Amino acid sequence: MGFTVSTLVNMTELEIDDLVQALLDGFHPDLLVGEKYGLKSAIRAEKRRLEEDMNRQRLQILLKAGKKRAADESNKGAALEGQRVSREHQGDNDMGFADVVVSAGPLNLNSKEHVLLEQNRLNFGTPGLLSFPEPSSDNEGRKGGRKKKNRLLSQENGEDVDDRQREHPFIVTEPGELARGKKNGLDYLFSLYEQCAKFLEEVQQMSKERGEKCPTKVTNQVFRHAKLKGASYINKPKMRHYVHCYALHCLDIEQSNHFRKLYKERGENVGAWRQACYYPLVEMARRNGWDIEGVFNRNEKLRIWYVPTKLRQLCHVEKSKDSDSCSYD
Repeated sequence: MGFTVSTLVNMTELEIDDLVQALLDGFHPDLLVGEKYGLKSAIRAEKRRLEEDMNRQRLQILLKAGKKRAADESNKGAALEGQRVSREHQGDNDMGFADVVVSAGPLNLNSKEHVLLEQNRLNFGTPGLLSFPEPSSDNEGRKGGRKKKNRLLSQENGEDVDDRQREHPFIVTEPGELARGKKNGLDYLFSLYEQCAKFLEEVQQMSKERGEKCPTKVTNQVFRHAKLKGASYINKPKMRHYVHCYALHCLDIEQSNHFRKLYKERGENVGAWRQACYYPLVEMARRNGWDIEGVFNRNEKLRIWYVPTKLRQLCHVEKSKDSDSCSYD
C-alpha cells in the first residue's frame, strides 16, 4: 500500500485505525480481531524501540561531553597549580618557567572551548529530559539503599533511568471531561494534589499539638499519613512524577488547558503530554531570572511542593546556553 516504517511510527491512533480499515476495504483479508490489534501493537512497539534508541544515543553523547568537561577542568586546575609553582620559583630565582606556563594556558582554553562547541553542536532534541545524576531536591533521606545504588549504576552505564518506560495510570483528557475505562483523567490527577495539601494541614496540626516541628512541604510524613487515612492511591513516586504538570496548571491554566486539548486531539499518551509541560515552566524561570524556586514559592498551592530535579536541570542547561550565546556575541 506504499506505507513505510517511518510513516507508520509517526501516525496517530486514529490514522492507524483508518489504515486498518483501508486495508480491509482494499484487499478484503480475513483478519482475526487479534490480528487487527496486533498491527497496531506492532507499530507502537516499533515506535517505542526507535524512541529508546534515540534517547540512549542522546544520553551517551551528553555523558561523553560531561566527562570531557570534567577532564578539562582537572587539566585547568593542574595548569593553575603549575602557574603558582612557577611564580614561587620566580620569587626565589629570576629564572622562571614562563615558556611552560604560556604553553599550558592556551592549550586548556582551547580544549574547554572545544568541549563547549561540541556540546552546542550535539545538544539537540530535548536535552533537559536526559539528565546527569544529582542529589534529590527534596533533601529527604540519605543516599544509601540498594535501589538508589542500582539507579546510579544504571545511569553510569548510560541507561535512562528517570524516563524509563512505565505504565501511566492516566490518560489525556480535556478540562471537565470524565475518563472512561480503567485509567483516570487529568482532572482527577490534579485533585490528588489538592488532597495532599489537606493531608499536609492535618500533619501540621498534629505536629503543633505534639510540640514537634511542623513540615512546610509535602514530605514522606505526609504520604505515610495519607496511607494511614486510607488514601493509599496517593504515593510519593506518582506525585513527584507529575508535580511539574500540576505547577503549569496552577501558574498558567490557559496554557495547561491548551496542551490538554492539543495532545488529546493528536492522540498522544500522557507521557508525551507530561514531557511537554516542562518547557512553559522553563520560560517562566527565564522571565524571573532563572529563579524557579521563587516561581514555586510565590504560588500559594505550589509552595508546599519541592521543585523537581529535572526541571532544575532544564533551567540550568538553558541558562548555560544563554550565557554562552552572550559571551560569543
